[in-house]
Amino acid sequence: MGPEICRRIDELAAISEDLACLTRIFLSHQQRQASDLVLSWMRQAGMTAHTDAIGNVVGRYEGNLPGLPALILGSHLDTVRDAGKYDGMLGVVTAIACVDRLNCEGCRPEFAIEVIGFSDEEGVRFGTTMLGSKAVAGTFDPAVLTRVDRDGIGMDRALRDFGLDPENISAAAHSRDAVLAYVEFHIEQGPVLEMRGIPVGCVTSISGATRFEVEIRGQAGHAGTVPMTDRKDALAAAAECVLAIETRCNGEPGLVGTVGRLETSPGAINVIPGLVRFTIDLRAPDNTQRMRCADDIVEKIEQISDRRGVAQTMRKIHDMAAAPCAGWLMEQIDSSLIGEGIPAFHLPSGAGHDGMAMIDLADIGMIFLRCAGGISHNPAEAISVADAEIGANVLLRFIRDFQPKAQS
Repeated sequence: MGPEICRRIDELAAISEDLACLTRIFLSHQQRQASDLVLSWMRQAGMTAHTDAIGNVVGRYEGNLPGLPALILGSHLDTVRDAGKYDGMLGVVTAIACVDRLNCEGCRPEFAIEVIGFSDEEGVRFGTTMLGSKAVAGTFDPAVLTRVDRDGIGMDRALRDFGLDPENISAAAHSRDAVLAYVEFHIEQGPVLEMRGIPVGCVTSISGATRFEVEIRGQAGHAGTVPMTDRKDALAAAAECVLAIETRCNGEPGLVGTVGRLETSPGAINVIPGLVRFTIDLRAPDNTQRMRCADDIVEKIEQISDRRGVAQTMRKIHDMAAAPCAGWLMEQIDSSLIGEGIPAFHLPSGAGHDGMAMIDLADIGMIFLRCAGGISHNPAEAISVADAEIGANVLLRFIRDFQPKAQS
């Protein structure tokens, strides 16, 4: 399966709004092209397939009886700008390949299988993530329909232009009784598996994330005339805050903190910065750990600002809970790994995934495939054909051996 999976991913990666790099965003012409291609692969694999009310592509492979609850597999088909070609796509294409193998063998399990290629996980176009999976989980917020993209096009209009009805998005929702579990196969997007020499691992939890926008207001002044002792340098205060964030997040397993954007004003070489804005991104697989860190950082920034005589404001702009993977699914993933001769290695996911939305519908599990150098969201993102084969065999074994959770 590995060579065919990689060939199909190359074919999908050629569908991009920019020929020089891979970019495919929600409700674009390129999304329609990619969706049509994936729908054709689903049908070739023996599935009935359609595009749902939010633009997800959904393939269904019936079990030994019609209408059985489904194990949902999949990932997303949209990308960041200047993306790598495996993020998201690997999970969709590999799931289709596994269903195709079952179909070729005439195998019908005692449950249905659905493969979903989510239309928007990255949130590039409208600045809000996991739209496709939230619609399937029944948690889509209609308020986001008022958002506009960088060209001033509203989401509601974009949906209509794509041939979808924004008032009918609820039709994409699945009922809890119809879903057994959601399991996603994905590149790791980090270096842990590669460093350990392990091709495939079992995810324990998808880290929650808290994000802030911070503004530090000091006093601009002449770089040559204001004594160092009399300055209210907003950038110096911000720099101390950045280092405090790094210090706080060091030493706790799973906890990470990032200042990804920092802007200074007025931004002249001979002027003391009077205003600085920066962002904070905090992630951890444990919600209590993340919230405690956020509280500590807020307090530390207040202390630094008071001591330096600058003003500060902090605005929380994002807060999403961690999504723990279900123990009963992890046990079955472990068995599949061991069955393929791979140690049952566990690791958390620091990146967000559709499972964070799907957990509101069903228990979730996740399988990671190692990627070269841990590089992702980058054209250098890469896996080997051999690893694609290994990963597909693990997922196929998981499907073959899958046992739904016993009802209590």
